[in-house]
Amino acid sequence: MNITVFALLLVGLVLLVVGAEALVRGASRIAAVLGISPLVIGLTIVAYGTSSPELAVNIQSSLAGQSDIAIGNVVGSNIFNVLFILGVSALVSPLLVAQQLIRLDVPIMIGVSCLMLLFSLDGNIGTSDGVILFLGAVSYTAFLIYQSRQEKDAAVQDEYAKEYGAQPTRSLSTWLVNLALVVGGLGLLLAGSRLLVDSAIVIAQAIGVSELVIGLTIVAAGTSLPELATSVIASMRGERDIAVGNVVGSNIFNILAIIGLSSIISPDGIPVLPAALRFDIPIMIAVAIACLPIFFTGNLISRREGIFFLAYYGVYTLYLILRSTEHDALPIFSTVMLAFVLPLTAITLAIVTMRALRKRRERREGL
Repeated sequence: MNITVFALLLVGLVLLVVGAEALVRGASRIAAVLGISPLVIGLTIVAYGTSSPELAVNIQSSLAGQSDIAIGNVVGSNIFNVLFILGVSALVSPLLVAQQLIRLDVPIMIGVSCLMLLFSLDGNIGTSDGVILFLGAVSYTAFLIYQSRQEKDAAVQDEYAKEYGAQPTRSLSTWLVNLALVVGGLGLLLAGSRLLVDSAIVIAQAIGVSELVIGLTIVAAGTSLPELATSVIASMRGERDIAVGNVVGSNIFNILAIIGLSSIISPDGIPVLPAALRFDIPIMIAVAIACLPIFFTGNLISRREGIFFLAYYGVYTLYLILRSTEHDALPIFSTVMLAFVLPLTAITLAIVTMRALRKRRERREGL
């Protein structure tokens, strides 16, 4: 392996990010011209568009028979989205969390994560499982569109209108430019996904780690760069609902649409390695569940909680490195995590949630 492989990996990542940006920009402008509301554009076109690199990589991996990269990409992206992207965004500015996210979208994210685990128990996410997941994506999208039309919170409406409400002209040149962005973005995504998958396979073979680990780390972080950019920029601008909603919506889309389509396209479905079944998918579910009490306490992701998220992503990445290299420190590290860190975290989250519930009950009784 030489420097050329890493260069191709970097080029692939750049093409994915640029392609996603072009696709989102062109599609959102076309939607605005057609009179689609800014809230619908933000919740669907933008949230799903930022997941287009994951979709491109998974389709390429499935067609190439590299199912470990496909599974690792989605599971790793979902973990990265919550722990790293929300962690960084909260450090930029504490994130307010809308009630709809707490009551509906986060429970849906937890539910579809558990559904993925259920479908994986036999070691394979088959075609019929993929159809169910993809139909779930269609239903969820329809629900988002319906829900957006019922949105009464003026602050949420204004936030999305400010970001996605610009009305471009309806001239022929505008249509052509936006269509060119969509088509060009798709082309870049296809080219970038091929380069990324091929170079990732070579790197995995050269350094002696599994394709699953490469998918969970390099590929997952790389394909999540559009979500990172969208959420951090939204946080900097004070558009906190967009910052959080983009992550939750992308995680749901990753499982329902991307895993669904990947398993439909792959002739034999997507095999799931025991390592992913025992550890990585449960971690993805645990991360989704951890969002609920953190989001629930004060409807805010504070800077302290952002640091908490980032620290856990660092611990998770360190575990993957130790596991892939079969390092001598792995047994001790695993024992400390299982016996002390994870139980302490669960107890802390439970105490914080109970305190928040008690305060809410006291406020209601005081009214």
